[in-house]
Formats: sequence, structure tokens, C-alpha cells
Amino acid sequence: MERSLRAARVATYVYFVLCGTLLGAWVVHIPAIEERVGISHATLGGLLVLLGVGAFAGMQVAGPLTDRLGARVVVPAGGVACGATLVLPGLAHDPWTLAAALVVFGFCNGCLDVGMNAHAVHVEKAYGRPVMSGFHATFSVGGVLASLAGAGAAGAGLSPVAGMGAMGVAWIAVALVSARALLPAAPVTKPATKPAASAAETPRAGETPGPTGRVWVLAALALMVMLCEGAANDWSALHLKDVLGAPAGTAAFAYGTFAAAMTVGRLLADRLVIRYGSLAILRYGAAMAAVGITLVALGPWMWAAFTGWALFGLGLSGSVPQLFSAAGHADPDAAGANVSRVAGLGYVGMLAGPAVIGWLTHLVALDHAFVLLTLLCVTTSVGAGVLRAGPESARPREMASSSR
Repeated sequence: MERSLRAARVATYVYFVLCGTLLGAWVVHIPAIEERVGISHATLGGLLVLLGVGAFAGMQVAGPLTDRLGARVVVPAGGVACGATLVLPGLAHDPWTLAAALVVFGFCNGCLDVGMNAHAVHVEKAYGRPVMSGFHATFSVGGVLASLAGAGAAGAGLSPVAGMGAMGVAWIAVALVSARALLPAAPVTKPATKPAASAAETPRAGETPGPTGRVWVLAALALMVMLCEGAANDWSALHLKDVLGAPAGTAAFAYGTFAAAMTVGRLLADRLVIRYGSLAILRYGAAMAAVGITLVALGPWMWAAFTGWALFGLGLSGSVPQLFSAAGHADPDAAGANVSRVAGLGYVGMLAGPAVIGWLTHLVALDHAFVLLTLLCVTTSVGAGVLRAGPESARPREMASSSR
């Protein structure tokens, strides 16, 4: 394998860790920021919608830019901007300033997320075998690191500004250093006239007729899966603290448990995809997640909560990488744009999902609101058959048989 390709893969891992750590740093400081600003769970849920709006806007800007300028430009720019704006929520002193901070931070996070995922698609294609889940595993590693740092900061009595500011500065430096290893932009060459479809490309009865329609179906599934992930990100610590009465340090490890389980699952997922296929990973993973979040919703014990969050993370772990990878490979010349559609709608779910949970707390207790996530996981499991359609269904095994 060429040294430049290996370096590009390592750099992609670094940016996924960067993104996961920066987002996780916000997540683990949510209870302290909520208390400082003086808002309720329901108000926080509404403000989190703005984080989703900002991320969605950033993704729609960064997707086409990545196809045009290349990841070597867009990804480090997104990393620097995301690191620089991480401290803004910690500086907020009222709901209005927190709202503005979340929009800006969300926009920068969205730019980084789409750029690094589009680059990951090109790295995966160059490797000739599934590697996408491994990249997403390092995103979860970032969440674990943020959880540990947040628990340590809380134990030491540090303010959110100090912790988030230091982490942002450190990761700005990492983003700049790692930029040179990214793959350069590849020229986009599209034929003037569309060639006739081969027998392998001709849609069969019951299949989605083209990549665009399939990408939007993948985006709808990403919306549901990432809504569940977002709920775990923003409400897991609050669930242990407010429902089960755990201290702040212990509550921070609820998110850490979820993120660690996702890391383990994603480290294993690429090999499981080769063996069983993307469809099985999505279908049975979503079913496992449904069992886990139901245990969280109905179990009144601390051990049940940690077990449930672990199952929830393990079940969801392989879902998003398969959806992103399928979207990117639907049309490699438009990988950035297609990933931005799936990731954009997914992020609407990830960052509006917590708002939905927050609104539901007006009607039911926080733990009972998690039953909605059970329903979404079941729906995703039933709808996983979309991965059977199109060329993505055969891709994992074809990659496995190619050069390593």
C-alpha cells in the first residue's frame, strides 16, 4: 500500500477523533452550562434545534465545496473553525447568547463532519475494502476522551470555559498539522452523454430506479438512527443525574459508556460487514439498540441504565457508517454532495432529536420519553432492506476480495 494512502488514512482517523472530541466536549458540559444559563430541560431542547440547524447549513455548504476544492482544503478549515468556536457555549450567559453560540459551533461542526466523511469515502475506495466503520470508531474514541476529560474537569472544579477553551486550542494545532496528509482533490470527469446502462446497472423490479432516490431513502434512515444517537449524546448524563440521582462525575460516564460501546462495535463492524453484509449490520444492530434503550427507559437501577446505554451504543455503532458509505459510493464524483444529504438529514435528527425528547418531558418523565427511541430503532430495523438495492449491496464482499 502506498505510503501516501496510509498517511491519508491515519489523517482521516485523526480528524474523526478531533470531531468526536470537540462535539463530546460540548456534550459532557451540558449540565453545567444548563445550570449556568438557568434554563429548563425543555428550553435546552429547543436551543439544541439551533445546533442542528447550524450543522445542517454547514453540511450543505461543505459538501459541494469538498467535491470542488478537495478535502485537503475543506477538512482542516472545518477543524480549525470547530476548535475555535467550541468555547462559545461555555461563554454564554443567557439563552440568547447560548443560541447564537450553538448555531456557530454547529455550522463549523457540520463543515468538518461532511468533509471528513467525503474524504473517508475516497480513502475506502482507494483501499478496496470496507474501512468506514473504523473511521467512525475513532469518532467514538473522541467521545470517550471527552467524557474522561469532562469527568476530570468536573472533579477538579474547572469551569466549562477553561476546559473547552484548552481542548479547542489543542485540536486546532492537530488539525493544521494533519492537513498535509489528506488526499488531494481528484479531477471530476463526467461524460458529455450518459452511456447506456449495463446489465449490472439496470434496475430490477422493486429496486429504487437510481442513486438519487436511494440516497434520500438512506438519508431518512440516517435521520432516525442519528436522532437516537443525539438523544444519547445530550440526555444520557442528565438521565443518570436527574432520574437516578447519580453525582455529576458518575453521570458523565453514562455518555462515556455509550461512546465506548459504539467504539467497540465500530472497530468490529468492517469485518462483520465483509462476513454478513451491510444489511445485517443495520437490521440487527437497530434491533439490539431497541432492546438497550427500552432497558434504560424502564429500568430503575443504575446497572440497568449503564447496561442499556452500552447495548444502545453497540447496536447503533455500525448503522451510520453503512449509510454514509452507501451514499458516498452511489456516485463517487459527487460523494461530498451525497454524503451532505445523508449527513445533513441525519444531523437534523441528531440535534433536533434531543429537542424532541426535551419537549416530551412536558408530558412524561425523561426516562419514559426514551420509548420514542425504541420505536425509531424498530422502524429502522424494518426499513434496513434499502441496503439490498443498488450496487452498494455487493460492495463489501467485492472489496474484501480485492487487494489489501
